Parts: sequence; structure tokens; C-alpha cells
Amino acid sequence: MSRIQLLNPRLANQIAAGEVVERPSSVIKELLENSLDAGATRVEVDVEDGGVKLMRVRDNGGGIDKSDLPLALSRHATSKIRELDDLEAVATLGFRGEALASISSVARLTLTSNTSDESAGWQVTAEGRDMQAELAPAAHPKGTTVEVRDLFFNTPARRKFLRTEKTEYNHLDDVIKRQALSRFDVAFTLRNNNRAVYSWREAGTQIERERRVAQVCGPAFMEQALHIDIERSGLRLWGWVAQPSFNRSQADLQHFYVNGRAIRDKLVGHAVRQAYQDVLYHGRHPAFVLYLEVDPSTVDVNVHPTKHEVRFRDNRRVHDFIFSSLHHALAQVRPGDRLESETDAPEPALSGAAAGEFRQAPMGLAAASHPAGGYQPPGAPAPGAVAEQMRQYGSLHQPFNGGAGYQGQYGGAAAPSAPTPMPESEDGEVPPLGYAIAQLKGIYILAENAQGLIIVDMHAAHERITYERMKSAFGQGGLQTQPLLVPESIAVSQKEADCAEEHADTFTQLGFELQRAGPETLLVRQVPALLNRAPVAQLVRDVLSDLIEYGSSERIQQRINELLSTMACHGSVRANRRLTVPEMNALLRDMEATERSGQCNHGRPTWALQSLDELDKLFMRGQ
Repeated sequence: MSRIQLLNPRLANQIAAGEVVERPSSVIKELLENSLDAGATRVEVDVEDGGVKLMRVRDNGGGIDKSDLPLALSRHATSKIRELDDLEAVATLGFRGEALASISSVARLTLTSNTSDESAGWQVTAEGRDMQAELAPAAHPKGTTVEVRDLFFNTPARRKFLRTEKTEYNHLDDVIKRQALSRFDVAFTLRNNNRAVYSWREAGTQIERERRVAQVCGPAFMEQALHIDIERSGLRLWGWVAQPSFNRSQADLQHFYVNGRAIRDKLVGHAVRQAYQDVLYHGRHPAFVLYLEVDPSTVDVNVHPTKHEVRFRDNRRVHDFIFSSLHHALAQVRPGDRLESETDAPEPALSGAAAGEFRQAPMGLAAASHPAGGYQPPGAPAPGAVAEQMRQYGSLHQPFNGGAGYQGQYGGAAAPSAPTPMPESEDGEVPPLGYAIAQLKGIYILAENAQGLIIVDMHAAHERITYERMKSAFGQGGLQTQPLLVPESIAVSQKEADCAEEHADTFTQLGFELQRAGPETLLVRQVPALLNRAPVAQLVRDVLSDLIEYGSSERIQQRINELLSTMACHGSVRANRRLTVPEMNALLRDMEATERSGQCNHGRPTWALQSLDELDKLFMRGQ
């Protein structure tokens, strides 16, 4: 076996570069972070051949002093960390002091900087086997320019793993866009092969910020985005989340920042998925641009070489805060809000009698979806439940003006048995989903509102209404538990058994009674009544896994919601059921008052708008 020896500086930096420099986009990320930490308000990026041939980053930040320039290319040399206390509360993006040294070991790097407003500056390069820094004067305005040429010229093995110019440029472009979203107060410019790609000015106002988000994420995202700003218990979450109707096949439009740092964290991803679980179609991904502001001392950013992951001191508090904030924001969306975002000149949505809404008695859950005395198994709704619910719908609204309203509004002679539509309010305002005018093929409701034509999937809409009412009634009634005649034994690890003892109160609130029968054995003595036929052992293990990983679990509630969703699906109005106009109007009013009514229980949309402009284009009116 060979003797232990010290590595030469170049080889040590090249090994360290394996963690910092993966491809050209990694170099751009480190250089941009340095520019932002230097207080720059303008950053210019020039690249050639996808960044392999040339990457140049120029900023107008504070610059680097002449005496510090040689140190800037040395390992573990930084101005951002002084002592251990600084590392425990990192407030900068870069802090390791390895980036420039690692980059200079695998590329030809030139660093030019000036700390004053004078034209004179200084330039430093690192050449030779020992990477000796060479200092020379150079003309440069206040700020810093870092020029990186011929990436991996001295490490052919790394260069072989680079992709095509287009692929490397796309990765590089994504990095710049993520940084542009993190700092609205900084102007960004990108030129590729001497061609200007984009130039974004500083975004100081809300409108300018939304414009930059639209430029990065696309205008379709902003048209469907909800702006949130929630602060509680020292945590602040703000940004934009897309409505469930705007979803993606991949998680490619998800930007999350913690104190200005772009991250991809498992805890954050889990909280977001939980918030969208009831409204997103299977296999689809939400879109969002969110910013979490926390005390830097409560988050550890030094847990991953690329700093893409963080660790929170109180995982559960952060997880619950993100989940509850997004869950509440999505639940507050009503059809009127969505219509306002889709029209150029939105009209304010009113409520109550002023908006043409009509009072109706609450529909009893027991009469609508299940027999009295408790919930029934999925797939077996009470006989005549749907018919009874539709009769209740029809009885909510009385004929208007002796049935003359329909004839007077739409003209022509109406048949004696023609149904009576909902009347308009006295001030002429129309509800967001308008008034029903017809039923198509026993499946869709056609309604007219102020913007145009509303098409509603009546089964999907009624399914969501019934589901939300069942959840509300179930929550108010509490969890009904059922003791097991023969306790079920579950074999778990010692860590899981300890977790079950620690979170015994959590399981009790969820309707479970667990007892530890040994170092690696749990006894289930009681389960929620709705889950008496569920695989209890697997469910308990999944909950324990979530508690260990995230500090909380929603699996039991998810399971209950799945059963309620199935019951709501089977208990909702079916296709080919003929509804009267009052029944259809009542359904529309319930949609306007129901949370998450834009999607059914499975994530499918419940309604769509065909505006007058779209209809005019379809029939080429005015062309």
C-alpha cells in the first residue's frame, strides 16, 4: 500500500470541483450568487457554445479590493463567514469559499474588479501547476467581471460527459431565470453567442414583479395564478400559486425559495402535494412561485454540496404552515374569482341578493347521501337519494312573475309547460356562473353570464358539492371509532415503535388506539369506523413513516376522504337525468358557494367559459 501524501493544490481543487462544477450552469449559479451577495443591482451574462467556450458575468456590486484578489482564488477563502456563529445563521447565497478556486482549476478564469468609481481596477489570473495568482492593473468600472473560458480543458474525462450545446444552454438559461425570480430588485441581461436573449429591468412594483414572473413562467401561468401573502408565527409565505385548472405533466414549473435561495426540498414538495391532493387530476403537477421567509438561525443551508436542499429546525411547523396556507388559498377560490382573472375588464362579483343569489335551506347530508344512523359503504347510496336531492333543488326557487319571465326575457311564445329560469336581480347584476338556459345531452348545463357561455358538467359539479358537504358534516360530527374484537398485532421496527409511543395523542385524535406490546410490536385496539375494512397494518406503518420523515401525517384523513369521495360520486346526479331550469340554477348557485368547485373530487374541471370574443372568432364575426 502506498504512503499517505498531501495532494497538490490543483488536484485538490479539481476534486473539490466535482461537488461545485457539474456543468456550465453550475458555474453560472456560483458566479451569480457571488454577484448578488456583493450587492449588485445589475448583472450581465455572456455565453458562447452553451457556456463551454465562454461564460462572462459582470456586475456593479461592491467589488473586491486589490489585496484580496489573490485570496479570492484560494480555497476556503471568503468574506461571508468569520466564525461559527455566522455559519449557524447564513444570510448569504455563497459562503463556502470554494467556488472560484474550483472553477479556476478546471477552466481558464480571469477576475477583474474595482471597488471605487474610478476607471482603474485590478485583474487576477491563476496559471501553472501550482495555480499561482498573477495580479495586474486593468481598466474596469466599479464592480466585478469574471470570465471563464474553455471549461474542463484540462479534464477531458469531465468534458466527455457534457451534452450538446443546446442542452447545456437550456440548463444555463434555467439557472438565470431562477435567480431572476429570486431578486426582483436586480436587472438581468443574457446574451448567447453575441445575440441578446432578454434584458429584464428592476421590478420594484407589484405589476413589474408580475410582469417578470410572466416573462419567466409564461403569461398563461399568471392568468391562472393566485397571489398569496401569509405571515404567522415568525414565518412568511408569499408568491403565486396556479389554480388547479392550470397544471403540468411534469414538475417543471415549480420555484420555491427560502430566504432568497432556490431549493428543491422533499418537505416542501410533500406539503404542496398535500395542499393540492383534492383538486389535482391524477399524475398532474401544480405550478407555483413561492417565497418562504424564516429566521436564518432556524434553517441549515449547509446540508447539500449544491445547496439545493435545506434542513429546518422545526420541520413540522414549517410543513404545516406551508400546507395550511396553500390549502386555505385554494379553498377560497370561487368561480367569480376565476372569471375575473380571465376577462380584460372584470366586473366586481357581488354576493347575496345583490348578485342574484337566492336563499336556500341547507341540504341535509343524511337525506342526500346516506341513510340516517351513519355512513353506508361506498357504492351503495340510499335508494331515491339523488331523486330526493333534486326535488329539494327544485323546491328552492318559486316561479317568477307567473312564468312570464322566461318568455319576456328570451322572446317568442313559450310553451305552457316551459320551465321558469332564475330572474335577474333588480340592479341587473348577473351571478358569476349566470343563469341556466338549457341542458345538453343530459350531461352538460348551458348557462349565460356576463362574459358569455358557461358549460357545466353537472355530475362533476354535484359530486364536488356533495363531497364538501359530507366532509363538513363528518368534521362537525367527529370521528366515530370502532373497537376491535381481536386486537391486530403489527410488527414494526424499534424506531417506529418509539415514534408510536411519542405520538400516541396524534393517533388518538385520528381514531386509533395503539398499545406497545414489545420492543418491535404494536397492538391496534381501535380504528375509525369508516376504516374498519381498510388495511390497518399498512396504514399505521405509512403514518409512522410520515411522522418520522415530516413530523405529521395526513394519510388517515386522506383515506377517509377517499371513502367520502366515493360515496359522493355514487350519490350525485347521474348522466341523462333531466333537470328543470330551477334545479340547474340552484346547482349553479351552490357551485358559487362551494369551496374548490372548479374541480371534481378526481381533479377534473367542472365548468368552462366560452367568452363572446372566443365565439366571435369561431364564427368570424367582425372579420
